[in-house]
Formats: sequence, C-alpha cells, structure tokens
Amino acid sequence: MTDSIYNALEADHETQRKLCDDVKASEPGSDSRSQLWTTLRNELEAHASAEEQAFYATLMAHPKGTDDTRHAIEEHQQMHEMIAKLDAMDQAADVWDSLFGKLAHKVVHHVDEEEAEFFPRAKTILSNEEEREAAKTFQTRKSAELEKQRAA
Repeated sequence: MTDSIYNALEADHETQRKLCDDVKASEPGSDSRSQLWTTLRNELEAHASAEEQAFYATLMAHPKGTDDTRHAIEEHQQMHEMIAKLDAMDQAADVWDSLFGKLAHKVVHHVDEEEAEFFPRAKTILSNEEEREAAKTFQTRKSAELEKQRAA
C-alpha cells in the first residue's frame, strides 16, 4: 500500500492508459479483446467508485474542493454511461471501435487533467493526515470494488 493518495491514483492511471492502448491494439471480436475489455472495465469502475468514496468525498468537505470534484464526478458518470453502451455492443463491430476510441480519449483526458490540474490544487486543500487517510480508504475500497466488479 502506498502512503500517498496521489501515488495510488497515478499508479491506477498508468494501468488505465496501458489497458486503453492494449484494447485499441487488440483484434476486433477476439478473446484477447474481450479479456482486455473486461479487465479495463473492471479497473475503471472500481477506480472511479473508490476514488469518489475516498478522495473526492474528502475534498468535498472543503469549499475550495467542490467545483473540481463535481467536474471529475461528472466525467466519471460520462465514462460509466459509455462503458454500459460498450458492454451492450458487439466488440467486432466498427461502431464498438468508434465508441471505444471516444472512451479511451475521455479516460486519458480525465487522468491527465487530474494529474496536471486537480492534484496540485488538492495538495493545497488537504492536510497530510487527510491525504494519508484518503490513501488508506482508497486502497480498501478499491479492493472491495474490484471484488464486486468481478462477481457481477
């Protein structure tokens, strides 16, 4: 477990970027694509839930953290809706590739924005203790959320 919420989130972001690239490079309709998509979907959903519960909830307790947090939650909701649409489609269809490309772009935009803009502002708002507690809560919630995703 990492002691920094930012390190934990950035490690997940790297995983998400790589999985987006791997899914894009996979063969449409292949078992490999299906497995990569399931892994990415589970990762994105578990990360978003844990991040909202651990990090965003902590920031929402501070007036200066409200606007950025609302924007990030809105982006999570947009990604969640895209994931649901992708799950309902044939992975071999061109339309799946098109929508996945939009999702991958949204994911990369979101994590880049968090790392470049949101995290630096959060570091001026949260205390070291709040950051440590958020990291612990994130790790616990992420594990639970992954289990929930795998069971679904």
